[in-house]
Amino acid sequence: MKQNCSIEEIGQELERMGRIAKEASRKLATASSEQKNRWLSAMADALDAQTETILNANRTDMENAEAAGLSSAMLDRLRLNEKRIRDISDGLRHVLSLPDPVGRSLAQISRPNGLEIEKVSVPIGVIAIIYESRPNVTVDATGLCLKAGNAVILRGGSEAIHSNLALARIIAEAGVREGMPEGAIQMIPWTGHEAVSRMLKLNQFIDLVIPRGGERLIRAVVEQATMPVIKHYKGVCHIFVDETCDFSRACDIIENAKCQRPGVCNALETLLIHKNALPVFAPMIAKRLANVELHADDAFRALVPEALPATEEDWFREYLSLKLAVRTVNSLDEAIAHINHYGSGHSDCILTEDQTHAEQFLNEVDSAAVYVNASTRFTDGGEFGFGAEIGISTDKLHARGPMGLVELTSYKYKVRGSGQIRS
Repeated sequence: MKQNCSIEEIGQELERMGRIAKEASRKLATASSEQKNRWLSAMADALDAQTETILNANRTDMENAEAAGLSSAMLDRLRLNEKRIRDISDGLRHVLSLPDPVGRSLAQISRPNGLEIEKVSVPIGVIAIIYESRPNVTVDATGLCLKAGNAVILRGGSEAIHSNLALARIIAEAGVREGMPEGAIQMIPWTGHEAVSRMLKLNQFIDLVIPRGGERLIRAVVEQATMPVIKHYKGVCHIFVDETCDFSRACDIIENAKCQRPGVCNALETLLIHKNALPVFAPMIAKRLANVELHADDAFRALVPEALPATEEDWFREYLSLKLAVRTVNSLDEAIAHINHYGSGHSDCILTEDQTHAEQFLNEVDSAAVYVNASTRFTDGGEFGFGAEIGISTDKLHARGPMGLVELTSYKYKVRGSGQIRS
């Protein structure tokens, strides 16, 4: 489809894509595990066989991105090489090794009137994925959606359009050759925002949208979508240093949570310290985080004067860099209240040797993942044992936290009777 289509042509083509995706989803819903695994295996082999085609497309994207002045970090996310393509194809092979999440019996109920009710996992249907920068998402997201029996409509960033189109074409053709329904994998070829806006109105065909990218992208999708959206706007993750904690271990955990990969959503952004721990712990953690720019309250700065004064905005901020907000609290209750007010519902942790404090924190902090004595960096599908993830949700319906294959399914009730009527 040519790039310079009219708005009307784009709308018509998107409706066609939605219609055939819906048709494909009904066939995918009854596909066996063996069929889905055969498609995924063929896709992985096709990626390996057409590595040079993918690299040629990626070179075009890289040249355009460099000419546009994209940052080194963005260029690195965009860049493909032979190893990265092997990793992508190996990722598909890993997905085919995971248990099929479809068709699981979730509950069985026998009613006094003889009705037999079974709750069974089923695919969601058609899932749209909107993402930025990383071409690997084209394949990773598709593999997970297909394994869970869903059709997928992909819309990547303009900077990766040639790479994404090549990847989507290769895996779609490989799957169809092995009997996968036409329309199970589709890539939107237009880079303008109008195509996304039109797609987000196709709730008669698309059952769920998952945006993967920055807060600005996610908010734009939420504002326009007429179908459910799985999202997390940002990861303002907290660690609370209780007065009873092991200070040495606390420093190790905090350094890992902040410094191992500061640019990810499960990295530490705000450190809360109990006032009784502050005199000893403040100098310790400041020394350990010597390469981190600290934005702190007056009590902390009295002990660590090189720290910058924190503002009210710092408590809400997702830095995604080697910066950290630090606040002193008078109690566990105050720490929990701070997290529930300023946090994003992502991942929060207490460092403590008091089991009662640990249980209160676990029960009262309203976040997708709540930790005791461990780094927030573990909020990840692989680390949670899901095998793979399509993203992290801070919603409460229907998925929360790392989303693996199970979260790409819904359920229905199968009710078996023998002539019962309701009186």
